[in-house]
Amino acid sequence: VQLVESGGGLVQAGGSLRLSCAASGLTFSGHAMGWFRQVPGKEREFVAAISVSGAMTYYADFVEGRFTISRDNAKNTLYLQMNSLKPEDTAVYYCNAAVGVATVWGPHSDDWGQGTQVTVSS
Repeated sequence: VQLVESGGGLVQAGGSLRLSCAASGLTFSGHAMGWFRQVPGKEREFVAAISVSGAMTYYADFVEGRFTISRDNAKNTLYLQMNSLKPEDTAVYYCNAAVGVATVWGPHSDDWGQGTQVTVSS
């Protein structure tokens, strides 16, 4: 499995970024997918997940309507549109196949990509 995240960068508070995740080596259209993030010294945490078809989406409480997860099964690509970014959103963002329900989601496997750094300045 290869997961390649991109789209991160440095942005001011209130700004926006769109993350992408190109997946290969797995049946992308057969898995729910998710975004997770990690700050140094802390455990990786769930951000958002999307069902196989894309019809259902799930978000961590801290998202508060600011992020939108989407997927393109024809391109094996997952996206995360992040608006109204806050300094506390600063982290490395990762994608992975996901398992879970409601706001409780975890990675399907330990196959992680390199992640993409998001830094939000105040």
